Amino acid sequence: MSAPAAEGVFRSNLSARHRRGRVWRAVFLGSTAVALIALAALGGNILRDSVGLVAVQDAIDPGRLADRPLERLAPAELMAILQDHLSPAVFQRLDSEQPFAERSRRALHKLVIERVVEPQILASWPLDESLLERGRIEAEAARDYPRARLEFRAWVNTNFLSRPMSSDPMRAGIRTALLGSLWLIGITLVFAFPVGVASAVYLEEYASRSRLNRAIQTNIDNLAGVPSIIYGMLGLALFVRALGPLTSGAFLGLTDTNGRTILSGGLTMGLLVLPLIIINAQEAIRAVPSSLREAAYGLGATRWQTVWSHVLPQALPGILTGTILAMSRAIGETAPLIVVGASTFNPSDPTGPFSRFSALPIQIYNWASRPQAEFHNLAAAAIIVLLAALLGLNAAAILLRDRYSRGLRGT
Repeated sequence: MSAPAAEGVFRSNLSARHRRGRVWRAVFLGSTAVALIALAALGGNILRDSVGLVAVQDAIDPGRLADRPLERLAPAELMAILQDHLSPAVFQRLDSEQPFAERSRRALHKLVIERVVEPQILASWPLDESLLERGRIEAEAARDYPRARLEFRAWVNTNFLSRPMSSDPMRAGIRTALLGSLWLIGITLVFAFPVGVASAVYLEEYASRSRLNRAIQTNIDNLAGVPSIIYGMLGLALFVRALGPLTSGAFLGLTDTNGRTILSGGLTMGLLVLPLIIINAQEAIRAVPSSLREAAYGLGATRWQTVWSHVLPQALPGILTGTILAMSRAIGETAPLIVVGASTFNPSDPTGPFSRFSALPIQIYNWASRPQAEFHNLAAAAIIVLLAALLGLNAAAILLRDRYSRGLRGT
């Protein structure tokens, strides 16, 4: 082929490659735009239900309780109101939880509002309607709820984070579910991180390329794609039933949990994220240059000394990033926890690994399945808290990776 003909073929092929590149670039940009639009729609829908106007009506008019506003009453006067309007059993239970004499005036005032005044939400409106159709909402509230008052309410607040579960939307919070999620993530991390990193070290640094080890690697890769409900069934069979005497705390005299405890849930979530941690750790270890190992061997270091002092420090940023991203998946899982026995309504805070538990995804599912609109607002608020936790974990992964990467560059 002559030089001009070869040059013509080259230019033709180059133009075709450029056209294909532009097409795929447009496809990638379009996919990114669709993902951003879907994310914006999700965020807008959640924000729409987490803030808005509500119609609130008090069971007892606060003006009838005292001759002065409740905010100006002394602690002794607030205690007298509580004693007059609460049943003896309820009054005694509240005093046993925390003596009234030790509560501040602000805490007593809050208790009077919750237990005596008892504000109830009669109706709620989403954020867009609250901002754009305020007049219609005021007219509708005056017609349908003449004794109620309109308030602009943000469902995510300090009370929402500090209160336990309740059947009353005004008093419902996510403290119990949030503590349950923290316990679950802690147990999952303690179990999955050392097992996953140790497995990755063995497979990458010690295991030979035998048929058995190749089968193990293939199974680990496949387990990363197994549906989470399967892990829930495995956790039910293994941790709840087979190991029930251990996971229920029966060996310590705790026999009322039947294996459906935070420990069972955390171990189940550990199995769920274990393949992800192993694969991410393997990739991080594999990325360490072989010259580093050869230099250590040349100086007389053993294989373990090389792995511990050279390979793992170099791979640590990638290992930590993969682990935290795996925890981000675990904190949002629902199906395995339902199978293992997470409670959809549990007003008691978890006190240890053998406690019954709930979690944020379970609580969101519970509220979203209820017909009342107020519980849908609570579900949207809980989703915001869960997303904040996920973003916090991802931010921690980025910070840890950058910190250790700078440390390695400095050395």
